[in-house]
Amino acid sequence: MASANPDLNLVSSEDVEGTTVFDRLGNQLGEIDHLMIDKVSGRVRYAVMSFGGFLGLGHSHYPLPWNSLSYDNEREGYIADIIEQQLQNAPEFSDDSWTDRDWEKRVHEHYHARPYWDEQSQQWQSEQQPRPRG
Repeated sequence: MASANPDLNLVSSEDVEGTTVFDRLGNQLGEIDHLMIDKVSGRVRYAVMSFGGFLGLGHSHYPLPWNSLSYDNEREGYIADIIEQQLQNAPEFSDDSWTDRDWEKRVHEHYHARPYWDEQSQQWQSEQQPRPRG
């Protein structure tokens, strides 16, 4: 019901939730449980992946920086340039982590992902550059 046209780049959050996440070798790592969206910019910042467990019990949640994922049309899932061992060694996560920029820095470093706040500062700097007159 929520699916956007498959020929477009837009997708409903309902369709992202439950989507499989694979490593680069095609091994299934987990699935997207939910997204964390910046409420000011509207941009997705993290995909929280569930990993492990059986029938929803005993699984763990791992926030992955959104920019560390790429969508694979053939697999109909997201590809993460990580391995299972990285998930197990990821910075510990709690509901309070979202308010801790040092934790966010550790997560981005752990997954070798560019911090989203760097993207914002570079965009701001480029907007401040004088425009050529013509």
